[in-house]
Amino acid sequence: MIRALTLILILYFLVLLQTSFLVHFNLFGIVPNFVLIFIIFFNLFEKQKNFFSLGTFCALIAGFFLDLYSSRFIGFHMLILMTIVLFIKMIFKKYVRIPFSETT
Repeated sequence: MIRALTLILILYFLVLLQTSFLVHFNLFGIVPNFVLIFIIFFNLFEKQKNFFSLGTFCALIAGFFLDLYSSRFIGFHMLILMTIVLFIKMIFKKYVRIPFSETT
């Protein structure tokens, strides 16, 4: 619970930073998307237990926050981020084998 609340605060801060401050620092009309980078790295380094885990929850929350501050319809960024996360999880489940040595 504490981990989810911490991630929500981090995502909210990244969305505010991206939509209010980083818009003024574009390079040839391109604004860095730190929320997308955070979601991709979080899902790459998360333990791949199942499709619907904390990484999927982060994608939903980040997409919702981005939708609140965008001029597009609600659900556009949620759909994009969820598609990316599910694609990452599908690739990891199908093609990547990571040996874990669990000592209990």
